[in-house]
Amino acid sequence: MSDASNFVIPAPTARAAAIQAGVLATEGSWDVRADAAELEPVAAVVRALLEPHGGAVRPGGGSADRRVTLRFGDVPSPLPAWGIPLGGSEAHRVVVGPEGITCQGETAEGVFRAAATAVQMIATAPEIPYQELDDAPRHSWRGLMLDPARAFIPVEGLRRLIDLAALYKLNVLHLHLSDNQGWRLEIPDVPELTRGADPFYTVDDYREIQAYAAARFVTVIPEIDLPGHCGALREALPHLPAAPVAEGDAAKLELLRSVLQFSAPLDFSDPATDDTVARILAYVCAATTGPFVHVGADEAAGMTHESYVAAVRRLRDIVRASGKRPVAWQESSRAGSGPDDVTQHWFDPTTLNRDDSTTVSGIPEEALEALAALFAPTADDLGRILDGGGRVVLSNQSHLYLDRRYGPDTAPPRQADAVARLGLYPPRSLEDMAAWDPADYGVPQDRIAGIEAPLWGESITGFDDVAFLLLPRIASIAGTAWSGRPAAWQDHRERLARHGRLWSARGLMYFASTEIPWTGN
Repeated sequence: MSDASNFVIPAPTARAAAIQAGVLATEGSWDVRADAAELEPVAAVVRALLEPHGGAVRPGGGSADRRVTLRFGDVPSPLPAWGIPLGGSEAHRVVVGPEGITCQGETAEGVFRAAATAVQMIATAPEIPYQELDDAPRHSWRGLMLDPARAFIPVEGLRRLIDLAALYKLNVLHLHLSDNQGWRLEIPDVPELTRGADPFYTVDDYREIQAYAAARFVTVIPEIDLPGHCGALREALPHLPAAPVAEGDAAKLELLRSVLQFSAPLDFSDPATDDTVARILAYVCAATTGPFVHVGADEAAGMTHESYVAAVRRLRDIVRASGKRPVAWQESSRAGSGPDDVTQHWFDPTTLNRDDSTTVSGIPEEALEALAALFAPTADDLGRILDGGGRVVLSNQSHLYLDRRYGPDTAPPRQADAVARLGLYPPRSLEDMAAWDPADYGVPQDRIAGIEAPLWGESITGFDDVAFLLLPRIASIAGTAWSGRPAAWQDHRERLARHGRLWSARGLMYFASTEIPWTGN
């Protein structure tokens, strides 16, 4: 390793340049200073991020061993980022010298991304060679999806995960807030949804989560999954009818409900249903500070094509009328896909078999056949999206779903129980997961809205489980999303080897795979 930038993930898109001989020691406290009043909120966040890694002195709180300086300044013009812009320019420069680390960007967001690099440098190495590096992302939407609907994550846990996302330069937090297993967001106009349904996020909780994320330049995207995956809603509002079942699908639907807990989708032709959903989504849009609201639209098992298309179009219309841009899973492409539509691609039906590592373990043969029939139309979803001019968020189940088991052959003995318990999908090695390449899907770069890794909650029982399934894999995905391509494995594994100490200092459980030569923990 030639310099400490080699331990940073995502790997900088430009190689660090040495500016003079010498190294900066990282142990001890740091003085974080903003050169402009506009950057004082950024400085406060950087001080908090540094707390587990030697700490940062508060303004007026005494002297520190060295300094992190935040300032506005010119940076080299990067190549334009692909996707939908979510904020200001993220291009930045980091300079390490005798007095400390300077983090520079043309926007507060760019300065913060530089500071994330600085925190990683401090947390992963005892000394940093003097250097200068310039960096900027290739994909503008780099996301993590969490599933509080199935495995509730308290607000304090979300704060810790937002910090983790920000340290790896992820800038989208997609929250799956409703499903068959639970409804997790208070809707004041429909109190039945959370009456007696503890836990859930209150109005104030949701406001706090968004503010905390925004201070770290992370956009929160809420998902209310309809017209399927609505079991919790229908339990709270049992008078709302189910959608008519397509002819010949009743037996298959009953099998999917019994084996995989699929729910009967809502009937949007029912006036009470339409009114209820409109009030729910209008509130969610009004309460959301970011530009997007996700409406789900996946796995609406049993609906007729006509009723499904009508439901998806109605969901989109409600969100747009409320001033937000709708996002939906790939099945929604069957209701049309235009330039304003953002569609999340997750499934390839060719992978649905017992031998492939995409299939959920333990599904009976007859249920697999019913699933194959349900998912058969997905073969044409990506083509529909692109033909209609839509934009794609890549969330491919094969490599980006993080509810995938780790390989027991690479597990240290102390983690054997967790490896056996956590995850739904058969294992892939860390090397295989890190080799995922967004170019493999043939989607033109200008049509990729972004990249997002989902973590579903079926096997999760607490915060440590969430962290364990995320780490170290989310770092690999963040690297690919930032750079636009997978890193060379040997280079990436040597970077990862230093990040165990960062996660340990933050109290985060991680899979200590024997594929990685962990050091400095």
